[in-house]
Amino acid sequence: MKFSSFILLTTFVFSFFSRAENIVLVDKSRNRQVPTELYYPKNKQLCTRASTCPVVLLSAGYGVAHGEYTFLAETFTQSGYLVVAIGHELPGDPALSVSGNLFETRSENWQRGAVTLAFIQQTLKQKLPGYNFDALTLAGHSNGGDISAWLANGWLNEKHKAYINSIITLDHRRVALPKTKDISVLSVRASDFAADKGVLPTPGEQKLFGSCVVRIADARHNDMSDAGPDWLKQKIQYIVSQYLNKTASCDKLQQV
Repeated sequence: MKFSSFILLTTFVFSFFSRAENIVLVDKSRNRQVPTELYYPKNKQLCTRASTCPVVLLSAGYGVAHGEYTFLAETFTQSGYLVVAIGHELPGDPALSVSGNLFETRSENWQRGAVTLAFIQQTLKQKLPGYNFDALTLAGHSNGGDISAWLANGWLNEKHKAYINSIITLDHRRVALPKTKDISVLSVRASDFAADKGVLPTPGEQKLFGSCVVRIADARHNDMSDAGPDWLKQKIQYIVSQYLNKTASCDKLQQV
């Protein structure tokens, strides 16, 4: 598979469940290299231009490598998704602010990340015609969820909302989730930190817009990656897979 001038490097690595393709895409408009891992669905031969397979753009938490969410990538690939795991933080980028009004001081990071997601959507849509980049799922942990919500809200540009079908976050805390029936929303929450006011939909808003917030007891924010305990990863996998396949209501998921 060739990606023309967009790719600097292609290698293969083996995870515990599948073969991941490592690529580096180049956003020429920003002179920015974007490290990326592609996890293909098991029956990828069924993904064709005439019958496209769904896509999720997966964004890591700050300080966590984009390849450290293989448990979540597995959940998506088993449901037939192509997973595009994206490295947002590069050497030379400003450090994520830890002082002041964090919504204001971190907005540059979220804006930059949203531009990267939009670049990935445009680039891979052209290069992977067997996959549906016009009805994306955005997924992200912590700061990666904030980046995803920034794009899903249309704060980069309203036009980008047109190709976002759903958003799934793991304990993001700063950027409000979209409040619309046009974008499906799931947020899986840890129990050691609270999200900022207004970030999560209220119970009434969840009913109005069909969104879903699931809190996992005894779960820690920093454990929602491959480094976390097996019991937590398995719960996250169950919640996400049931949500993707529409095999459990939000009420049932909230009881897991």
